[in-house]
Amino acid sequence: FPAVAAATDQVQQRPWAETTEGTGLNLTCLHPKITADYTHWYRRFPDQPPQLVATAVRDTKPVLEPEGSLWVSADRQSSVLWLARPRRGDAAVYYCAL
Repeated sequence: FPAVAAATDQVQQRPWAETTEGTGLNLTCLHPKITADYTHWYRRFPDQPPQLVATAVRDTKPVLEPEGSLWVSADRQSSVLWLARPRRGDAAVYYCAL
């Protein structure tokens, strides 16, 4: 089970991101003081447990649901979850965990 950094300044994400249906969206996670062994991205819908979207060590990996990709930097201190064609039903809280 991945540990989530306790101090909010250790892992930085924008609190809000918005797009129109079908228009791609980048969600960024920065943790300059932590080199992640694995980077996990989850999404959580209201009143549901978190769902694992993708896990990667580095480089780019395709993501099937929601369609897109996960990129992890070579130094493993940042990542970007790319939602290629988000639908209204993909609206959720997305977060990274290290």
